[in-house]
Amino acid sequence: QVQVAESGGGLVQAGGSLRLSCAASESTFATYAMAWFRQAPGKEREFVAGLEATDSNTNYADAVKGRFTISRDNARNTVFLRMSSLRPEDTAIYYCAARRGYQIFHNVAAYDAWGPGTQVTVSS
Repeated sequence: QVQVAESGGGLVQAGGSLRLSCAASESTFATYAMAWFRQAPGKEREFVAGLEATDSNTNYADAVKGRFTISRDNARNTVFLRMSSLRPEDTAIYYCAARRGYQIFHNVAAYDAWGPGTQVTVSS
């Protein structure tokens, strides 16, 4: 079972940028679809961005389209989330998720492994 762990969160002003990283434990990382979710206080965990196992297709939540970019480096078993033009409403704990298989899904239950999360706080 793959294990994942996030890094790169922090405090940033509105309009700023951050890059989150997610390191995976397995050499078969390339066979996993990867995604980022986030959870704000008092809200449910929501899909942010996903990347197919083959790296041929990405998917984004409407709220982050044009501002966030997901990418992966299979040689380093790492997936990234580049976040730009950050807004206070982007404040949340961001989670990396992995699922063995090709497709991206938006629902939490589809994913096999989760990281502990990393806090992103955007000040106004």
